[in-house]
Amino acid sequence: MSNPSSTSSSFVLPIRIYYEDTDAAGIVYHANYIKFAERCRTEWLRSLGYDHGSILKEFGIYFVIKHLTIDYKAPALLDNYLSVHTHLETMGHTSLTIHQDIFRDETLIADLKVVIVTVNLEGQPQRIPPQLRQIFSPQTL
Repeated sequence: MSNPSSTSSSFVLPIRIYYEDTDAAGIVYHANYIKFAERCRTEWLRSLGYDHGSILKEFGIYFVIKHLTIDYKAPALLDNYLSVHTHLETMGHTSLTIHQDIFRDETLIADLKVVIVTVNLEGQPQRIPPQLRQIFSPQTL
C-alpha cells in the first residue's frame, strides 16, 4: 500500500478491503463506503497539520455532516485495493462542500458529495476561522 498524497484542496488515501468490511458474500457493506470517506477526510485534515481534537481545542469548533449523498457504481470485494479521492469543491462562511470518489484501479465504484458545517460547543454554526480557511485551499478558493 502506498502513502497518501495531497495538496491543500485534495487528498488521496489508499484502503485495503478486509474481511470485516464485507458481508457474507465478500462484498463491501454499503455503509462502509461512508467510513472510508470519513477516514480520508480525517487523514486529509492531518496532512494539513490539524486533527479534530486540536481544532476543538484551538478554535472551539468541530465539524458535523449536514448532508451526504452517495452514488454506488460498482461493488468492492474482499482484498480489493481502493483509493479514496477527496477534493474540496467550495468553502462558505460556515461550510465545506467536499467531493469524494472511491476507485478500484481505474473503476469508479462510489461517488460522494459531503456538506460539512462548523459548529461551536453549543451546536450553533460558527464561521470557519481564517487559519483553517487558509490551509484548506489557499490557491483555489
